[in-house]
Amino acid sequence: MKVLAFVDLHDSLEDFKKVQAKAKKADIIINVGDFTWFEAYLEKWGARFEKLNKTMLVVHGNHESIESIEHLAKKHKNIVNIHNKAFEIDDVVFIGYGGGGFAMHDEQFEKDMKKFEKYYKKNKKVVLIVHGPPYGTKLDDLGEHVGCHSRRKYIETHDIELFITGHLHEHFGTMDKIGKVLVVNVGPTGKVFKI
Repeated sequence: MKVLAFVDLHDSLEDFKKVQAKAKKADIIINVGDFTWFEAYLEKWGARFEKLNKTMLVVHGNHESIESIEHLAKKHKNIVNIHNKAFEIDDVVFIGYGGGGFAMHDEQFEKDMKKFEKYYKKNKKVVLIVHGPPYGTKLDDLGEHVGCHSRRKYIETHDIELFITGHLHEHFGTMDKIGKVLVVNVGPTGKVFKI
């Protein structure tokens, strides 16, 4: 399965054209949030995403609300809100968690992620999609590490195939590893992964 993931588009039509070109080769698209500037042109983005004619899993960033993403999901048949939800295709489970990106500890994330334990027992490949980065990698280094300890601990204690994130514009395209887990800030032009 080929997966295209992008983040932090922030209303850039130029970057979206690059996403569109890559989408032609993808089976599924992942939108990791902040595709708007504080929800400006939200409806236009929904229409653009629908024209891609591929299933798009979306979590909100810190520029969109959960309610806005749910609205787009109800209006556009290809958009799926996966904040705090799982989406299964064949042997892959996509787990999404959006919002924020500023917390160094996230008790709500820790609590909410417990409900996904069942997927690790099913021999499925798990792709975790979270708007903000984990602590202590190349993806959160701004002179000091500003990522989330809760996310890092989760990665260290679970069998995750891939962790897709964004939020920090300084690290678009940056990859790192936590143990065996590839952690990637996919950036606004997106990256394609074979899973």
